Amino acid sequence: MSFFHAGPAPRAFGPRPGGLRDGLGLQPGMKVGVFGGSFNPAHDGHSHVAETALRRLDLDRVIWLVSPQNPLKDARDSAPLDERMASARAAARAASGPSMVVSDFETRIGTQWTVDSLRALTARHPGVRFIWLMGSDNLATFHRWRGWTDILRMMPVAVIARPGSELDSRTAPAAARFADARVPASKARLLPHLEAPAWTYLTAPLNHRSSTAIRAGAAAGAPPSGQDA
Repeated sequence: MSFFHAGPAPRAFGPRPGGLRDGLGLQPGMKVGVFGGSFNPAHDGHSHVAETALRRLDLDRVIWLVSPQNPLKDARDSAPLDERMASARAAARAASGPSMVVSDFETRIGTQWTVDSLRALTARHPGVRFIWLMGSDNLATFHRWRGWTDILRMMPVAVIARPGSELDSRTAPAAARFADARVPASKARLLPHLEAPAWTYLTAPLNHRSSTAIRAGAAAGAPPSGQDA
């Protein structure tokens, strides 16, 4: 699979700031984590990432940004958006309730790439302190994302450890490229107040649930098990 180089990603056309009601209810000064993914389906491993970020970064809110379709994944493997939204809402409720907001923002504004979605989100909500959240399994391949250096320069990033990817993610190209911008986990609460690029790596008791294992178990008619894939 080819990957996207480190140059700036082209800016895609999108709606003007304030031109769409997104239902997020954000106010300037809020500290908000943005947790994007296919959530195909969402599970308690996702809840673990969101809860860890909410607590360790002292966030006001975590937005679960449900992707209409991950361009790096096969659409034939994806459940319909409404099913993935429903599973994300269930996982979010199991996390920290009102602090978790599940959104189809990307579908509403018609963006395909995370970098374009985050540009639109920050343009619509000036004064909100956004932090991009992701599991360590995503950091390991983050350099394949379109505009990945733009994302790291747009807002602080928090990486939460996931099973099987801890070592790979710490030595990932993105981690090496922005090594000087890494913030110690002991100072993670400062992250929402820092200018990008700034990122931290958070460890916590690991949750081994994964969407891949759940789909495989469902296809085989067996309860899901195993590590993240």
